[in-house]
Amino acid sequence: MSNRPMINPDLDLVLERVVPVRPELVWKAWTEPDHLVKWFTPAPWTTVACKIDLRPGGIFSTTMRSPDGVVIPETAGCYLEVVKERRLCWTDALGPGFRPNGSAFFTAMLLFEPEGTGTRYTAIAMHADPIARRKHEEMGFHSGWSSALDQLVTLMKGK
Repeated sequence: MSNRPMINPDLDLVLERVVPVRPELVWKAWTEPDHLVKWFTPAPWTTVACKIDLRPGGIFSTTMRSPDGVVIPETAGCYLEVVKERRLCWTDALGPGFRPNGSAFFTAMLLFEPEGTGTRYTAIAMHADPIARRKHEEMGFHSGWSSALDQLVTLMKGK
């Protein structure tokens, strides 16, 4: 894609893989709550609720449950950009309607590019400072997002 963002290695984390799922199915997995709750959090964590209003300014929200049953309160952000089957961008710095949340952890950009019979999947987590980036990496960004992507592939591969 010609509109790939510049990656700043001091601020951004990137996961890029080619997966054996067509872009339209990766898109559905990310944009339809019934699919997203089945794969979004790496097992044994689960996603117990999801709200999606798929438009710039619309809500993207998830509620998760830990393996020991503790429900993590809803985390809500808003979509900044929605390009069907190609690009999703959202942030937790803003809530629905672009209202400031008062705190921010990261902005996510997802790119879905056709490659062969699958998709070049790129997830970029952009942070305001190196400390937030390091914290996200130490929380397990690469292993967690990679495991979740494996779950997405398993869910959508046969569809």
